[in-house]
Amino acid sequence: MAEVKQVRHHTESEEVIDRARDFWTRNGRTILIVCGAVILLGGGYLAYKYLVKEPQEQKASEAIFKAMDYFQRDSLKQALNGDGQYPGFEKVISQYGSTKPGNLAKYCAGTIYLKMGDLNKAVKYLSDFHTDSKPVQSRAYKLLADAYADQGKTSDALSNYKKAAKEFEDDEANASEYLFLAANYADQVVNNKKEAIDLYKELKQKFPRSQYALDADKYLARAGVYNVD
Repeated sequence: MAEVKQVRHHTESEEVIDRARDFWTRNGRTILIVCGAVILLGGGYLAYKYLVKEPQEQKASEAIFKAMDYFQRDSLKQALNGDGQYPGFEKVISQYGSTKPGNLAKYCAGTIYLKMGDLNKAVKYLSDFHTDSKPVQSRAYKLLADAYADQGKTSDALSNYKKAAKEFEDDEANASEYLFLAANYADQVVNNKKEAIDLYKELKQKFPRSQYALDADKYLARAGVYNVD
């Protein structure tokens, strides 16, 4: 009986081995290709990270340094175009636009062009700027809204004022201001009284102690609205 069990076990083991061999025969090439691709992708990512991305970030940080200095000193033309020795934001964006300093350069360039009244370039750079920093992103939405408003693009302007207000509501001072701008813009420019009332109400509910909430009372009273609950 023990010999029968041993033979049966040996037979079952051989069947398992045969199935494994058959599976490998049918799929071995595919498995090797997939494994090779994973190794290549992983190696490619590491090579890109350490040989391309990080050096690019370093070069971009060095390139933007002087432009940021000019920006902080309000020397706007030098900040944008450089001074002949150091590059300005335009060149930083052109060469390192995909890096973090290049992204920051888009925000700064957009801000400068808005001040200069070049609305198309202001919109171009501010709309292409994105950051995980909620206070900065909120400010960027507000500036983009200003640019759209000056262009007469009312829908885009109102949308971005609302984005600015919602992006970082923990900052009551700025968030209440941006929400008031959205409400006032809807009221005075878009002439959408219903949306304006809704935004003024939202302002009073979210930031009841802010100065803008007090200002909202005047506009709501003018519209005949006294109950904001």
